[in-house]
Amino acid sequence: MSLQVLWMVVQGHAAQWLNGLAMFFAIAGSWLAIATRVRVQRAAALGSALSRAWDESDPVLRLNRFFYVFAFVTLGMALTLSWWSTTL
Repeated sequence: MSLQVLWMVVQGHAAQWLNGLAMFFAIAGSWLAIATRVRVQRAAALGSALSRAWDESDPVLRLNRFFYVFAFVTLGMALTLSWWSTTL
């Protein structure tokens, strides 16, 4: 299949391609949010998070915050792409 034919298929079904991309972002973002939440709960159950000082310089807390922010930005991008694909 030539590249021109592939590009014509993408242009002909742009809304479906954008919805597929939005679905990918939604699955990736939700998986990251769930995995981070499970990791935080597991650390709290083991008591390791309770024994540490809860300050802003703790690298584990900063990493968890980054994962949460990245997950919710990805979910927001999925929602935006999904809304945008309805206008095509």
